[in-house]
Amino acid sequence: MKRVVVTGLGMINSVGQDKETAFSAILNGECGIKKIELFDAEKYSVKIAGEIVDFDPTEVMDAKEVKKADRFIQLGIKATQEAMADANFTTEVDKERFGISSASGIGGLPNIEKNSVICHTRGPRRVSPFFIPSSLVNMLGGFISIEHGLKGPNLSCVTACAAGTHAVAEATKTIMLDGADQMLVVGAESAICGAGIGGFAAMKALSTNNENPKESSRPFDADRNGFVMGEGAAALILEEYESAVARGARIYGEIIGFGESGDANHITTPVVDGPLRAMKAAVKMANKKVEGELKIDYVNAHGTSTPANDKNETAAVKELFGGADNCPPMSSIKGQIGHCLGAAGAIEAVVSLMAMRDGKLPPTINHTTEDENCDLDYVTNGVRDAEVNVVMSNSFGFGGTNGVVIFKKI
Repeated sequence: MKRVVVTGLGMINSVGQDKETAFSAILNGECGIKKIELFDAEKYSVKIAGEIVDFDPTEVMDAKEVKKADRFIQLGIKATQEAMADANFTTEVDKERFGISSASGIGGLPNIEKNSVICHTRGPRRVSPFFIPSSLVNMLGGFISIEHGLKGPNLSCVTACAAGTHAVAEATKTIMLDGADQMLVVGAESAICGAGIGGFAAMKALSTNNENPKESSRPFDADRNGFVMGEGAAALILEEYESAVARGARIYGEIIGFGESGDANHITTPVVDGPLRAMKAAVKMANKKVEGELKIDYVNAHGTSTPANDKNETAAVKELFGGADNCPPMSSIKGQIGHCLGAAGAIEAVVSLMAMRDGKLPPTINHTTEDENCDLDYVTNGVRDAEVNVVMSNSFGFGGTNGVVIFKKI
């Protein structure tokens, strides 16, 4: 099968509106979590989130088109424009062989909320004609494919918090099986609204540390008490290796393995077995693509800051590597930007590739109290310089859906 490499990156989240600014802030341990401003959260038990401040959608799309696209689509357009520019296509490519693999966990929830209220209070005739097309998850790929003229496969993943990673895997499969020469992967999410915060809060999934927002997301820390909602988007340009080399593209890394699995256990509570099988599948594939023994230098953890996930992921990683002493360094960036749901896997893939590019491991911030069930090397004392040739990135979602991807430096 064809080799697949990454040649372009783009990212926007609560600590930066481009990949370099955001990555630098993540390395520096800056935190974008603060009091919610996107809606009035005063009556909610949770009043904090990782919002993107001062984002102007008219900078990435025509002002007349803004009302047709929910905020998650606007963020996805922003990240995509950066990734396409980064890939530097100076010569014509066959747009019929250039596809898109998009991802979002929920899609246009703010628009769904808004138009549901309008329908109930003002009647169905007042519902916006743009409501449905602005809210559908696959319209993320729809808007972007139209903007860039991408006529290849147009796919979409809606697998909760694993969606972004699954979108990378789907795009990789498409190129491997000769369904396209290039694939744009884009994951985007913006669910910071009353229904989003209220819904997750009702599940007791969110941190209620409203008085100290910048310390509220605490991956692997003993005092963690839930995740913090984030928003953002990331985009990756995937290409068939020979094509990328022929055009002289800069290559961030090769996708050498991916794994997917289902827990078949509980709609929200994870088990060790599902994530472990996804990691094993990714490692099995990667082992076939390297000479000698595969050595993973860094794990970008799902690391949500929930009691269940962090304990569970730690146990799965320890079993994969044969004990805590054999595990590579691992960290979670959700302390900095919150949990971006369906966009998380795409954002963390970009961060993983940039960590490999620069030889710098991002820190797990707010880790101050050891948990006996979380006993790995979580990179807790600031950014760490390291030789990074192979990176594994984990994403696990509600419904027991798991995705893992492994990148290798070329």
